[in-house]
Amino acid sequence: MTETRTPAPDPTSALRSNKAVRGVWWTIRFLIALFFFVGALQLMKTGASGLDVLQPGGFLVKNPASTLGLGWLGALFVLSGSPIAATSLTLVAAGEQAAAGAARFTEMQGFTMLTGSRLGAAFVVLLTAVIYAVRGGRGERMAPLSTAVMALCTTAMIYIPAAFIGWAILSWGPYRNLDLQFPGQFADLIDLVYGGLLDRVEGLPAAVIFLGGLGVLLLSFKLIDAVMPRLDDGAIESSRAAWLRRKWPMFGLGCLVALITMSVSVALTILVPLVAKGYAKREDILPYIMGANITTLGDTMLAAFALHSPAAVRIVLAEVIATSILSVILLSFFYPGVRRAIWRFQRQMVKSKPRLAAFTGALFLVPVTIIVVAGLAG
Repeated sequence: MTETRTPAPDPTSALRSNKAVRGVWWTIRFLIALFFFVGALQLMKTGASGLDVLQPGGFLVKNPASTLGLGWLGALFVLSGSPIAATSLTLVAAGEQAAAGAARFTEMQGFTMLTGSRLGAAFVVLLTAVIYAVRGGRGERMAPLSTAVMALCTTAMIYIPAAFIGWAILSWGPYRNLDLQFPGQFADLIDLVYGGLLDRVEGLPAAVIFLGGLGVLLLSFKLIDAVMPRLDDGAIESSRAAWLRRKWPMFGLGCLVALITMSVSVALTILVPLVAKGYAKREDILPYIMGANITTLGDTMLAAFALHSPAAVRIVLAEVIATSILSVILLSFFYPGVRRAIWRFQRQMVKSKPRLAAFTGALFLVPVTIIVVAGLAG
């Protein structure tokens, strides 16, 4: 009697099948996150058009200085710059659709609010550093805190001067006529997918629509964070390699990590465990921070296109151009001096608890002061 043998399973085939299943599942999750992301933008744009507090002349948005403080403060409270940046674009898009002759939320206001959102985005790094400092031993507490202070200072050092460059770009006549947007079919698709929902909610109070859209936007960013590849200190364990001590490789790494994770908060927070465990040196992280602060605008650019707003696209593009120009100039010609200045400043801030507390308090006090002074000055 001949014995029939069952063929052994092919491990290579099984592996390919598992990869295909994981790829399909990832695609489904990404599309769901994208659906909520685009839908949230449409809700916020609809709500913003009728929300009195965000109409031109309102105390929070009286002028570009007010919106700078608003963007900064908003990013501090939600621990992320991306939702606030997207909010600034929805206000600009709503202004584009306002009736002729009506007061509008201007491109400059949208630009300064976007800039403010980047200034507050790195606050989550300080919170993470405090957690690491509490958990670490006595000798390990300084590195995470100084890393966070350096991240915040470097971000401000880039975005504040870059705001003037961006302002000049937006004021340039040929640039103001730039009209970049997805093909009209994309807007038709958005109307087809979300038109019924927007028709149903139009009767609700504008504040409910806007805040509901903001809530959905925060949810969409959580979903996107869950879908995007996760990078941690283990993913860069070779960071003691000599190339991580050079400025341009570190700059490129910062660009890459922020582009992959679509979050400067994640990209900068990774620095805390890297420095705490000795994988990277604090003196060498400035180029990484500069790179991350440029490509983090990728999701904001996607939001601008999804809003079908040429003005929103111009705002984000001006920010990218301005920050890129300034970062490249500083790294090319002034890097040693900039590194020394940031290093000395952070050492002074982490020297004592009162100084660190004052630095943290200033992160909130400065934007509040800007809003109040700009609002009173009109």
